[in-house]
Amino acid sequence: MAGNVENPAFEVGRRVLPVTGTLDEVNAYFYERGWTDGLPIVPPTRKRVEALLTGWPGDSDEEIAEVPPLMGVATVRAVAVNAVMAGCLPEYLPVVVAALSAITKPRYGLSHRQTTTHPATALIIVNGPVAKRLRLNSGSGLFGPGWRANATIGRALRLCLINLGGAVPGEVDRAQHAHPGKYTYCIAENEDANPWEPYHVERGFAPEESTVTLVCGEAPHCITDNYNTEPRTLLFGYADSMATLGGNNLSSQGEPVLVMATEHAAYIAQAGWSKADVKRYLFEKARKPWKHVGARGKSKGPAFPVWVDRTDPEAFVPILTHADALILIVGGGEGQKSMWIPTPGAQTLSVIEKIRE
Repeated sequence: MAGNVENPAFEVGRRVLPVTGTLDEVNAYFYERGWTDGLPIVPPTRKRVEALLTGWPGDSDEEIAEVPPLMGVATVRAVAVNAVMAGCLPEYLPVVVAALSAITKPRYGLSHRQTTTHPATALIIVNGPVAKRLRLNSGSGLFGPGWRANATIGRALRLCLINLGGAVPGEVDRAQHAHPGKYTYCIAENEDANPWEPYHVERGFAPEESTVTLVCGEAPHCITDNYNTEPRTLLFGYADSMATLGGNNLSSQGEPVLVMATEHAAYIAQAGWSKADVKRYLFEKARKPWKHVGARGKSKGPAFPVWVDRTDPEAFVPILTHADALILIVGGGEGQKSMWIPTPGAQTLSVIEKIRE
């Protein structure tokens, strides 16, 4: 990694470091230099890095991207160093590489996201056969602990953003509060329980292809409805939960994420509604009047709908510029609770990328 050698954090991933000692001593050395997320790491010895690189199908010195704001060069080998530190298995490496490639695309706007005061962070959504093969959790507790693939893939990306991009918390990363997803934020879609097409198929990929989608998301917000089964009544509660004045999606729209409960999805599909029907309904109903939105001071976002009449206090402002801007996936275990993930708005948009296998 390129960088100013006066800051030791710029050195990790650039060269082999002559670090010796016990596990505790190595962890203390890395921690004091800002090379970790605060949790203990697996020391990235040459042997461990070479073993992890066996999971990559190409050249280990291939350059994947430059990671802002430091613009450190992310080779596959440098990514592998951070993946070892995170506890990844070799077969996870292509997912981490795809995630880093996706997040550094201009559409995502990573430079701003690495330095902003907003709490949102990189959510990785995995689709396709790789999710089952790696045992990525898409069911009960998919946002929580207990699954090595979810935990270490998300963590590896975070370590890359710190060590290759220089986003040291409290120094370069100025998130006012952040949220726990900054440790790890990686899920898979529950395609088996999805009554509609999987998200990656909706985006033009074949069912047998595997993808990662990168979204800059806040922490998940619960939407509970243990009673209604009729689509309009059920989704009206969703819309009310999603259109909150405190969220940036009313002022700067963007591409927020809805992780719909499998039971809710089944009720809606059984009533004959398509995924497009759900999106259109939420586009129409997840709104607030201009008299409230306009007073917030962030109502001139880069994608604010031009068709909203700002001279009319009662004109309704949507959280989306169009229905397809909503990222709708199905996930979670049994129960009637869905999860809503607001985003910072249209300054950061989603990126989907095929995983190389």
